[in-house]
Amino acid sequence: MFRDQAQPVLRTGDLVLRPWRESDVDSVVAAYADPGIQRWHVRTMTGEEALDWIESWARYWTAERAASWAVAGPDDVPLGQVGLRQVDLFEGQAHVSYWVRPEARGKGVAVAATEAMVDWCFGAAGLHRLELSHSTANEASCRVAGKLGFALEGTSRGAGRHADGWHDMHVHSRLRDDPVTGR
Repeated sequence: MFRDQAQPVLRTGDLVLRPWRESDVDSVVAAYADPGIQRWHVRTMTGEEALDWIESWARYWTAERAASWAVAGPDDVPLGQVGLRQVDLFEGQAHVSYWVRPEARGKGVAVAATEAMVDWCFGAAGLHRLELSHSTANEASCRVAGKLGFALEGTSRGAGRHADGWHDMHVHSRLRDDPVTGR
C-alpha cells in the first residue's frame, strides 16, 4: 500500500509533517547532539550519518517497513519526528515513535504531531492497532502516550537499551475504534 503512493504531507495547526529531505541534515545532527535525545536513542550523528538516515526513510516507505515524518514549524525547520516502525500491513499494525528537539518540548508538539499521524494511520492507511513503548523512566513519553489515548498494557522487562543500560519498557497501544479519553 505505501509503495503505491507518495508519503503524504500531514498538517495540524502550525505544524507540517513532511518527508525528510537532504536540507534537514543540520537539524538531524543538532537533534541527536541533544543529551535528552541521546539518552533514549543511544547515538549521535555526523552529517554523513544524518544524510544516510534521511535517505533511508524513502527506502523504508517503498519497502512498506517503516515511515518517518519531519515535524516542521512555520519556518519549515524540523522540531522533531514522528514515525512508524515494524509496519505490518497484513496485520494492520505498526509501532509508533516520536521525539522533539529541546525548543519544542512542553509545547504540545509531540502530542499534536503524533495525533495527526495516528489519524492518518487509522484513516487513509487503514491500520487497526498502533503500539508504542518507552522506558519506564521516561515520564514525558508516558504523558504523551496517555494524552494520545494509548492504553498502558504492561511492562517488558529489560527490553530497551538506553545510554545508561537496559531499561524496563512500558508498552501502550491504541486500536482504531478506541475512544480517545487522554486529551
